[in-house]
Amino acid sequence: MAIFSKSFDEPDEQRSPDKTSVDVVKLPGASVARITFQPGWRWSECIRPVIGGDSCQVRHVGTLLSGEMEVVHDDGTKANLVPGVAYVIEPGHDAWVVGNDPAVSLEFESLAAETYAKA
Repeated sequence: MAIFSKSFDEPDEQRSPDKTSVDVVKLPGASVARITFQPGWRWSECIRPVIGGDSCQVRHVGTLLSGEMEVVHDDGTKANLVPGVAYVIEPGHDAWVVGNDPAVSLEFESLAAETYAKA
């Protein structure tokens, strides 16, 4: 048996598109991302210019640690994310920070951690 741990203070990878900070730690068989979205962040304004497309095509599995976010799926489904909420967000959505505080999330979907906001 083995135990693996890494600190987000020393991530394996960092990305920083507009109003966004993505810190990725890679563990055996899994990657986890801590994403910080600054006030005024919106996927369609801050991430779309990096990757293109009409809406976010990443599947997200995670939890919001702080701040507040609104998510609207292409089919009109809406969700408000607040601290302590675990979520699955399927591809095809826009999202934005609500209010004046940064929103911080942990993403457990390895593909999302490895590719989110990556050109």
